Amino acid sequence: MGAPPASATTAERADGTARFGIEEEFVLLDDSTLIPLAMGEGERERISDEHARGSVVAEYLTCQLECITEPAHTAADAGEQVRALRAVASAHAATHRGTAAPSGTAFVSAGGVVVSPSAHYDAVAAHLGEITREHQVQGLHVHVEVPDEEQRVHALNRLRAWLPLLHAMTVNAPFARGRHSGFESWRNIIIRRLPTSWCPPQFRDAADYHARVERLVALGAITEPSSLAWAVRLSERYPTVEARVFDAQLTADDSVFAALLTRAVAYSDTPAAGGEQRMDEIDAALWAAARHGLDASVIDPASDEIAAARTVARRMLDLLGPVLDEFGDREFVAQHLERILADGTGAERQRRAYASGGVDALRDLYRAGMDA
Repeated sequence: MGAPPASATTAERADGTARFGIEEEFVLLDDSTLIPLAMGEGERERISDEHARGSVVAEYLTCQLECITEPAHTAADAGEQVRALRAVASAHAATHRGTAAPSGTAFVSAGGVVVSPSAHYDAVAAHLGEITREHQVQGLHVHVEVPDEEQRVHALNRLRAWLPLLHAMTVNAPFARGRHSGFESWRNIIIRRLPTSWCPPQFRDAADYHARVERLVALGAITEPSSLAWAVRLSERYPTVEARVFDAQLTADDSVFAALLTRAVAYSDTPAAGGEQRMDEIDAALWAAARHGLDASVIDPASDEIAAARTVARRMLDLLGPVLDEFGDREFVAQHLERILADGTGAERQRRAYASGGVDALRDLYRAGMDA
């Protein structure tokens, strides 16, 4: 189904909606070895008392924490919140002689993992079995407010076509077991083992979306709708479309860049030129993006043609320009894109740091990313 009428999205923007929220997952690592460190019960709850906006909550494993912003209207507001939350996480890690690492995977996996106390997490762990032992991954989730549910489904359909390019620009998980995995995002390869992952199907409407999710629950593939691991889905708690394709990002600006692009795509009026893009092609392009990052070939959402990710990334600004201009985001997005094209993705920056100075340089890069 095509994009919604331009008047619908324009009206929502005029009403002051289209806010967005950023959820960042971090892994606590030992300073000297970069081995994950577990946090005790209640620690993350105490961290939440140390700041005024946003929250720090438990994640799936006890070595992980998640920082969640309040809804933001602007890049400046989001950036301020993300930096403040990162500072809190970083300060807490320092009290354990550790580093809160902004990476999609830890440099070295923990020998044994402990699932955070929670009825939900207990159910997920029981469902996933052995998969949990290696499911040590951190992501960036971006929520974009779209008040009308039918429009949210349209936004999801638009975002699915952009998933490979969005992933290629934001890969940040190159390591596994203390060495380069051969992938720029090993996280997304790990996630592929989940019952639902990567690209969702195209949906006719909200009823179609909910019916398909209900069948997945009935099949036993997921325990509940909130366990969906699609790279983009509808939130069960908020009136938002939630993009989950991103690895945890190295810097605050990397995260804000991903969030602004997600909002721009969600509110753009241009669907993929080829109509309904096939899941197998999008999934294949996602695999290529996870493997090669910006050196991958992806599907151009505007033309439906296969092209180099770097080329499509530059074309992106023309396609999304009108929406970026409406939100006042074009300058930030354009400048940050040039920075990524020149300096490399987070994965490239991680690999360069480790090649130049080993574990110490990688730790310093993580710390700098939490401060930037």
